[in-house]
Amino acid sequence: MRAGQGQDGAAVAETLQEILEAVARGVFPPEDGRTTVVPQPSARNAGVLAFTAHSVVFTDEDPDWVYAALRDVGCDALAAPMNPRFLAALMERTGGVSETIDAVLVGSPLPGEPPLALKEIDDAEHPRIVYARRRRDDVRAWAVEGGVLVTGRGVAGRLEVSVEVDEGVRHRGLGRLLVSAARHVVTEPLWAQVAPGNARSVRAFQAAGYRPVGAELLLHAL
Repeated sequence: MRAGQGQDGAAVAETLQEILEAVARGVFPPEDGRTTVVPQPSARNAGVLAFTAHSVVFTDEDPDWVYAALRDVGCDALAAPMNPRFLAALMERTGGVSETIDAVLVGSPLPGEPPLALKEIDDAEHPRIVYARRRRDDVRAWAVEGGVLVTGRGVAGRLEVSVEVDEGVRHRGLGRLLVSAARHVVTEPLWAQVAPGNARSVRAFQAAGYRPVGAELLLHAL
């Protein structure tokens, strides 16, 4: 994979995978108000990651086009990568579609048994598995009474988690227990993407020890 390009035109050695691996260790891009452009790790996704005072645009488009489009937004450089005008231009340029700007959290693996008795789902046609495979690879899923836990490899190969809790058992802490249990069934950092307006889910992940590290908009290939 080719190197990325910094805002001053200098080569950047990091790939998106390397950036994410560093962030999982608590090592963030420099807080310099700049934007780094790196190649998208697969045809599935382009997008933008915003960290504290530094953003990363991952796309196979020409970095010079990206920086020109950021300047055309006409706002503060810190805000430009997540500005709707830039995101609309990126969507039009790439032909990708987006959903929401998500908060991104990461949790480290935990030793020992999970706090719930998880039963792995081996039915490849289970609705949650079918849905997850549209966005992720190596999908695994576990069931408990009232909920489902799903993991799979998403952006740049990172391991991502999602959960679903049945309507009748919500507000009882099951979501927090599920995302906590997920940390016991993995051996590497576990990533979560949560819509900021879904405050209940944000609280559940934070209560389970996941750390907020940034914001993200993904563009999905049609």
